[in-house]
Amino acid sequence: KKMSYYKILGFEKEPFSTSPDPEFFYLSKEHEAALTNILIELRIKRGLSVILGDVGTGKTTLSRKLIQELKSRDDFIFHIVLDPSFDNEYLFLSSLAKNLDIAPSRDIFSSAFSGAPTQATILDLRESLERFLFQKGVTENRTVVIIIDEAQKLTDKSLEILRVLLNYETNEYKLLQLVLLGQLELYTRIMNIPNFFDRISFRYVLNPLGLNETKEMIEFRIRQAGYRGNMRLFLDEALKEIYQYSRGYPRRITMLCHRALKELVLKNKFVVDAALIADLLQGDIQAGWYRKDPLVQRNSYQGLRGEAEGIRGS
Repeated sequence: KKMSYYKILGFEKEPFSTSPDPEFFYLSKEHEAALTNILIELRIKRGLSVILGDVGTGKTTLSRKLIQELKSRDDFIFHIVLDPSFDNEYLFLSSLAKNLDIAPSRDIFSSAFSGAPTQATILDLRESLERFLFQKGVTENRTVVIIIDEAQKLTDKSLEILRVLLNYETNEYKLLQLVLLGQLELYTRIMNIPNFFDRISFRYVLNPLGLNETKEMIEFRIRQAGYRGNMRLFLDEALKEIYQYSRGYPRRITMLCHRALKELVLKNKFVVDAALIADLLQGDIQAGWYRKDPLVQRNSYQGLRGEAEGIRGS
């Protein structure tokens, strides 16, 4: 049996897997601020938090880290929606009910199977969700949280459903806590729905990492994967190249580091230097795989980032 590249280098686990493992999540200052603020919002039951960020800024891993935190607390009931692109409001509502273990009445299911969901059915589902939220939130004093990843895929009708669910409240707090994580276009979408936008209690924009945080992230993942060697695996010159290429986007950093370590083993080298990174990128250019920084639209969101700056820490 062939030994994995990472075991040859002295790791216990793969250090640069792209799966959203919370154990390998490097909490940059921004990720930590986002996570801490969301947890405060959930504890005081303020309702709606929105986290925005470009592709590859770590939103999905942040959501998994949040779930890990909630799992350790008994008084939270939570569900994560990974792909919220439902064709209609009936499917969206019934999916929420099913995943929160709310048993709708039999006639709801019979109409679902007949293929003709009626307006009354949507009403029934909404009412059973409302009953559930009151039962859990008021009678049992627990907190119900729905986390939606890829939230830019929500349809206008799904956003309207969420707006209605956010209306359920006591005099002191909201009965449903909602966390939306989405790409920057989500901002434009919810800006156009004032009575949804007004309900946002906490919003935050995740920016890419700086050079120092890029280095820290790489070192953190190497330690997390069980590397105990005295040798440095990445020279500073290589870290600068990785930063230049990745622009500080965690997903791109992870993928390039993974390839660099595999290349170390293949070429029988001991340390990743700038030349090794340059060779990898040169190979990409020749094969037509190299992309210039695709995030051209970032400048158009500077106003949004500035606005988020004003909201951070508030």
